[in-house]
Amino acid sequence: MTADAARRTALAAQGFTDRRPSGEPTRRHLNRVLDRVRLLQLDSVNVAVRAHYMPVFSRLGPYSRDLLDEAAWSHRAARPRLLVEHWAHEASLLPPEDWPLLRWRMRRYAERYGAHHEAVESRSPGLTSEILAAVKELGPISAGELERAMGAVGPAAKGGWWNRSDTKHTCEHLFGIGELTTGTRRGFERRYDLPERVLPAAVLATPEPAPADATRELIIRSAEALGVATEPDLRDYYRLPPKASQQAVAEAVEAGALEEVSVRGWSKPAYRRPGARTPRAVEGSALLCPFDPLIWRRERAERLFGFHYRIEIYVPEPKRVFGYYVFPFLLDGRLVARVDLKADRQAGVLRVPGAFAEVGVPVPRVAAELATALHEMAEWLGLDGVRLGERGDLIAPLAPCL
Repeated sequence: MTADAARRTALAAQGFTDRRPSGEPTRRHLNRVLDRVRLLQLDSVNVAVRAHYMPVFSRLGPYSRDLLDEAAWSHRAARPRLLVEHWAHEASLLPPEDWPLLRWRMRRYAERYGAHHEAVESRSPGLTSEILAAVKELGPISAGELERAMGAVGPAAKGGWWNRSDTKHTCEHLFGIGELTTGTRRGFERRYDLPERVLPAAVLATPEPAPADATRELIIRSAEALGVATEPDLRDYYRLPPKASQQAVAEAVEAGALEEVSVRGWSKPAYRRPGARTPRAVEGSALLCPFDPLIWRRERAERLFGFHYRIEIYVPEPKRVFGYYVFPFLLDGRLVARVDLKADRQAGVLRVPGAFAEVGVPVPRVAAELATALHEMAEWLGLDGVRLGERGDLIAPLAPCL
């Protein structure tokens, strides 16, 4: 394959060649996106919009975020949820039917953090069983509410992730080993519930596959979502162990579930599903959040698009090159610009502190298309307009377009 063909194959697999809905996106359209990307990463950063909402917007355009909330956290029996939370590519939303494929990871979590959990239990005897009983009676419920309901068992939390109370630690341990899951969220606060009240009975009754079989299935899902990818790319999608991933890829190739391909300019072999689609062209535009599955593996983004991208949230401000929370801009299958974005909800505007064009792109067209995308995003977020800052070579061309 040429590198250009690999890029178009990847974009098609991620849903960027699917036609946007002509009207209000529905649950059916959301399902189509989920079939493409397989999972959505969760992240607490809310500078512009929560990370799990944005990939759907990038593929469907403006949609009601209630659609995704209901798919992930609704308790309405008539509308079974399309997503459940667990550790996949970091904290993620994924289809309930993938839950059995992650049971080996839940057991590994128990082994890895068992000693720490035992230390908590020795400090607060009976806490685990008390939490499970309270969640059964009161759930879905937050860790803070559990502490109050049980009389704040264990040392009180002091407000930080690394200073969590024994109750919070135990809730997260039970979440990691699959004995609790997220029933719903209030804001971004996780409210725990029992898996049997969240997951379909058929999923809970599914026998646990052997770890090697589960890993192979996850590799195949990765290949479907990525289009064409190296073994480390496939492994990264679900954060699989290297040795198990390498074995799974070899077995999938031998079984005909994957085929090996050579991509010009790539130093490692690549793999794709037989019949993976390679469109002749990719059209349209999209803003991509830093946690979009198309670009979350930065090495792959550089290989596909020649686009060196790093998130600069943790870089001291004087040392930032492009900004705090930068969105790459996709136009006709190329990453042509990057935009630092902040939703200023108090002022009611989408702020653009900086905007930067990639080398060699047609700046007037990029500016016009980016202006349209920014207006669309601002309206979707319920903001009244877009306000430009001063940093970057795209600010001046953007101004008249806005």
